[in-house]
Amino acid sequence: MALQVQEIIKKYGENTVVDRLSFTMENPGVYALLGRNGAGKTTTIRIILGMLASDGGSVLWNGKPLDPMQVNVGYLAEERGLYPKYTLMDQLLYFARLKNMSAQEAKQQIAYWAKKLEVEEYLYPATSVKNSGAGKKKKIPSRKADELSKGNQQKIQLMAALISDPDLIVMDEPLSGLDPVNADLFKQIIHECIERGKYIIMSSHQMPTIEEFCSDITILNRGQAVVQGNLNEIKKSYGRVNLFVKADSSLDPYISKMNLTVQEKTPDGYHLKVTGEAQAAEFLRLLVTEQVPIVKYELREPSLHEIFVEKVGADNA
Repeated sequence: MALQVQEIIKKYGENTVVDRLSFTMENPGVYALLGRNGAGKTTTIRIILGMLASDGGSVLWNGKPLDPMQVNVGYLAEERGLYPKYTLMDQLLYFARLKNMSAQEAKQQIAYWAKKLEVEEYLYPATSVKNSGAGKKKKIPSRKADELSKGNQQKIQLMAALISDPDLIVMDEPLSGLDPVNADLFKQIIHECIERGKYIIMSSHQMPTIEEFCSDITILNRGQAVVQGNLNEIKKSYGRVNLFVKADSSLDPYISKMNLTVQEKTPDGYHLKVTGEAQAAEFLRLLVTEQVPIVKYELREPSLHEIFVEKVGADNA
């Protein structure tokens, strides 16, 4: 299987929101779509899912136009969309029917994900101990969506996206608004989907999450791809030019002597920009010669956060 996005375009009047965007997922895993608010990420996702018509280009799955009615797709939208006054179980069974799942298969999947996502208490309330007039116990329905916290509603929506065991999963800001415990729980589910060989498109502003899951990325700016490719290769192309040094004494005179660029000075240490490994090694030799007590010395490639800010920061917006 493979997903191909080819030269897609979306315009609103004279404004081009997505400008000839292309990328390919040839293997299972996670592909990231990044960009500032309004860069075209959600528009791209909606075109891929067939929710929005493009003004050019195509989206192919296995070489054929991607039709969500024919391809098993799961979608976790950024805008949460549960029906507030309907029970959770009824909603999940309804979403399952839309995917042509039998009631038995749907209930099995609901039970599986309810346990994984720790929401069994909301979907399977205890049977009332009070007897009805007929001498039978009264069954308590599952909770309604508006009775749950935002985080637990998000879990239910993730269940709705995964219930049909989709081949392609699209997640728009999946960890937005989650506390650290639930964020870790969502990450475990994403890892499980990766292990199952799913194709996942993820949009997120949380750069550490992208670095944890995504091997390939596209960074959008005003609808155009400004960075695209394998994340590790992109980082390598910058070289190891970011140096962090922590010492038990001030480094200011040595930094000044070598005319190094200070990106940030914090109570924890110095974040420096160097020309490469040779300059970093020369600086280290200077500190050792001067017997400066070094606590930490780290030379690294730029983080995704740093690359993102460089490419689509205020000066490039």
